[in-house]
Amino acid sequence: MLCHGKKKLYFCLMTTSYLGSIEYYRRLLREEAVIDLSVPYRKQTYMNRCRIDSPNGALALTIPVVNPHGRTPVGDILISEHGNWRHQHWNALVSSYRQTPYFEYYEEDFRPFYHEHNWERLAHFNEDLHQTVMRLLDPLPLPPQSPQADTPYYQVFASKHGFIPDLSIVDLLFNMGPESVYYL
Repeated sequence: MLCHGKKKLYFCLMTTSYLGSIEYYRRLLREEAVIDLSVPYRKQTYMNRCRIDSPNGALALTIPVVNPHGRTPVGDILISEHGNWRHQHWNALVSSYRQTPYFEYYEEDFRPFYHEHNWERLAHFNEDLHQTVMRLLDPLPLPPQSPQADTPYYQVFASKHGFIPDLSIVDLLFNMGPESVYYL
């Protein structure tokens, strides 16, 4: 993230993120932020990966991409269908969150992303997921203050391995439902 500021002009350039972290959404909602798809794609970033809670602790999910060449802008990165990743990611979400209070409530909002192949580019897939998350958060009006980033909220597996901060926004949604916006 790159922020620019002068007296009345303040904005942050952020890049696309696969099921962005709680901090990512906190910043998007609380700062003047612009998603920049012209930045070069970087491997091993949250552009194509997220972290969710699982019975064994934090689990990284990675969308495979077609090998980018040189400094390919993130907006031009193609999703690879290698490895049946959609099926694997959906199964990971179901097995990790089916016992949460709000998984069934939001399940049909997320299912199409893992059962349909309508997206060729990573940025388009991420943007459509982002729009779904924003609709579910329904962030207006935001509470004036938000908790600190590491303030615990209910997590299904916390009794097993403790609270894990700053996971994917889906962790907050599936565990806290409509109250998620108050954590942001």
